[in-house]
Amino acid sequence: MTDPHAIQPSALDQLPDRDPEETAEWQASLDAVAREAGPHRAAYLMRRTLERAEAGGIALPKLLETDYVNTIPTSAEPGLPGDPEMEARITAWNRWNAAAMVTRGSKHGVGGHIATFASAAWLYETGFNHFFKGKEGDGSGDQLYIQGHASPGIYARAFLDGRLTEAHLDNFRQEAGGNGLPSYPHPRRLPWLWEFPTVSMGLGPLSAIYQARFNRYLTHRGIKDVSASHVWAFLGDGEMDEPESTAALALAAREELDNLTFVINCNLQRLDGPVRANFKIVQELEAQFRGAGWNVVKTLWGTAWDELFSLDTTGALVRRLREVPDAQIQTYQTRDAAYIRQDFFGKDPALAEMAKLLSDDKVLECFHLSRGGHEARKVYAAYKAAVEHKGAPTVILAQTVKGHTLGEGFASKNANHQMKKLTVDEFKAMRDLLELPIKDSDFVDGVVPYGHPGADSPEVRYLQERRAALGGPAPARRTHPLPALPAPSEKAFASFDKGSGSQNVATTMAFVRLVKDLVRDKETGKRWVPIVPDEARTFGMESLFPSLGIYSPKGQTYEPVDRDQLMYYKEATNGQILNEGITEAGSMADFIAASTSYATHGEAMIPFYIFYSMFGWQRTADQMWQLGDQLGRGFLVGATAGRTTLTGEGLQHADGHSPVIAATNPAALTYDPAFAYEIAVIVREGLRRMYGEAKPGEDQNVFYYLTVYNEPLPQPAKPQGLGIDEGIVKGLYRFNTAESAGLSPAANAPRIQLLGSGTAIHWALKAQKLLAEEWGVAADVWSATSWTELRRDAMEADAALLRGEERAPYVRQALQGVDGPVLAVSDYMRQVPDQIAQWVEQDWSSLGADGFGLSDTRDAARRHFGVDAESIVVAALAQLARRGEVKATAVKEAREKYGL
Repeated sequence: MTDPHAIQPSALDQLPDRDPEETAEWQASLDAVAREAGPHRAAYLMRRTLERAEAGGIALPKLLETDYVNTIPTSAEPGLPGDPEMEARITAWNRWNAAAMVTRGSKHGVGGHIATFASAAWLYETGFNHFFKGKEGDGSGDQLYIQGHASPGIYARAFLDGRLTEAHLDNFRQEAGGNGLPSYPHPRRLPWLWEFPTVSMGLGPLSAIYQARFNRYLTHRGIKDVSASHVWAFLGDGEMDEPESTAALALAAREELDNLTFVINCNLQRLDGPVRANFKIVQELEAQFRGAGWNVVKTLWGTAWDELFSLDTTGALVRRLREVPDAQIQTYQTRDAAYIRQDFFGKDPALAEMAKLLSDDKVLECFHLSRGGHEARKVYAAYKAAVEHKGAPTVILAQTVKGHTLGEGFASKNANHQMKKLTVDEFKAMRDLLELPIKDSDFVDGVVPYGHPGADSPEVRYLQERRAALGGPAPARRTHPLPALPAPSEKAFASFDKGSGSQNVATTMAFVRLVKDLVRDKETGKRWVPIVPDEARTFGMESLFPSLGIYSPKGQTYEPVDRDQLMYYKEATNGQILNEGITEAGSMADFIAASTSYATHGEAMIPFYIFYSMFGWQRTADQMWQLGDQLGRGFLVGATAGRTTLTGEGLQHADGHSPVIAATNPAALTYDPAFAYEIAVIVREGLRRMYGEAKPGEDQNVFYYLTVYNEPLPQPAKPQGLGIDEGIVKGLYRFNTAESAGLSPAANAPRIQLLGSGTAIHWALKAQKLLAEEWGVAADVWSATSWTELRRDAMEADAALLRGEERAPYVRQALQGVDGPVLAVSDYMRQVPDQIAQWVEQDWSSLGADGFGLSDTRDAARRHFGVDAESIVVAALAQLARRGEVKATAVKEAREKYGL
């Protein structure tokens, strides 16, 4: 039978014991403490020893969990600067107006959240008064990721500051009539206030990490010194369940992002109940963050607990706090002193004796009110420790009560997230608790009044003075009056006009070659930010490694294995490429930070993020919506695109729908270019629109999504003629006719219009030849560079018509007067080309790769989906047969001829 006290084998057994006698003495000492003073005392000594070892730099595994107490003891807290009483009055006004705004709005049925800000008010107020740097000082100020459900409190503070009026507050969540406030932080809806959209939970913490990292990138590359900027992310403990919330913790620690602080509001509740009913979320998060390499500061208990801890001479209180599950802590918040005495203190004789020394008022003060996150001094100490800590990011775990100060009907109740209003009596009780000078007569017809001490009151002057000292209002978004970036040399774009001759070139490679030329531009080259999730070599980007370098804050501390090769793997502190590893979510967060740098830092950057198209919109479409909401600019490139171009890869790699998802994003301009010269025209236009001189009424806050392919094919020369560039940008132009292709159709030959996008145009061109040579049909081939832009233009024309303005959609103008029906084909599901069907006057039909993908050769996959050249011929003949322009028997003959 195994001795339970025997030392179990461990990694240390692999090391020779140089002094077995000394080892035995240490072990005997531990056994003696456990025997004489109990296992709790032994555990205490071991924890303290491990802490001392860590502080002394002794290489030991980290202690992942500490006691359920404040990291910074009261005796070590710095004094709170400023005027604490004044800050308490300001916070009281903000609490009141946040609750009043949501309650008044509830009469219109628009909803809102009260309890979150009530729990987090001091977490924000302390930062606004002492830490958050504004944008009117030196540098770029701090970046604040505000918890979405706390937005009423931020609006309330802006109201007190004079940045919002009562009319604004009364239009909370009512924007259609103008002068309204969006529900959550939405830069596109309120661009002078909000910088970062955060309410899609999990995206805030992920983006904050990559924003802090991008700040370092800008500084290291010499674009702008933003080393004084600090990124603050305010999060909920329930939000940390989202995978994105913790996806990049290791990156932040690995790159020592001490310019980053997470503030997690641990009110122990998520939307519909406890975060960890049977466990302890604070301890879980502490272990998770410590394990990832973060500095952890726990701010759990208020000063009322000092007396209890001073009475805890045996450690019984600390042990009990460690073992009580979160849901029971929540229950104590709602129960009387007798219950708490029995259930909390009564579990341990030492605690029962301690409880005899405490009054009921003291017990209730501790368990109902006193939390670290509700005391400015505790929060200030944590924030000061965070900004002064070097070498690692910091997370502050601040315990609060959800619904704090809102009354017994709200505090810690499971349903409080869905509770949208207080009664008049509850408001009056809140007023008395907060000691606000609001009279009963101010409640007219049962409507709660807004409160304001006056524009020249001591409270407002203090608030504004504190913000002036810290660099101006916060949060705030500033769109700097940046000069248009100069257009790159036309040579970079024109080089694609002549085509590739006999050389086969994939459009993925064409795009990379274009960027390689553009990053050499003396004026704008340094502003390109290439982003790739690991497979740069798949996209032919390895040639950029030695010339641009891969960004690493450590530089290159090793000799790369391919150092003797021309395209060796080069990392550098000032590297330009962000090679993120296998993380599309992290790469998108990179892109968002870079694409909004024009506003965040007043520096226009040009990000392009290249990825397997299947793993872009399908996996990270929520972030792409975030990108649009944040008014980002840049180029998303879905490479190895299409359902049939990836030979052998199969279903999970076969993208037949990314343009459909992209079409749902109003800020995304989606293109499916077929040829290298089309890519050049689209990129040139994108640079002009997003970074150059905008046309009247043109929205610069857009981003481009280009699909490019890995199929090497001859790249033709750009057709001559007027309107080619316009057609490429608008989405459609005629690439050739049967006559210009040299096919010499008969004068009375049936005619059809073949519309193709991306790689599908090559099948259309082959079908054009087969139709002419084998069936006597003349086909014209059109390149549909953007089905989505054609649709949007047509929808705008429809809207103009309803306003009494006559305007024909561009697609109708382009196809006006052409003979024959239209057959559209792409390497995507039919829904992609069918976007424009209702605006095409000719008979319409389409082919597409609907269904799941499969593993096979390109030719076999295209035959399977019925989109290859022969399938196009059969579909064209069928369409013409329905019109009586070819014999019906021709369709059957073609099917048999081509083995369909």
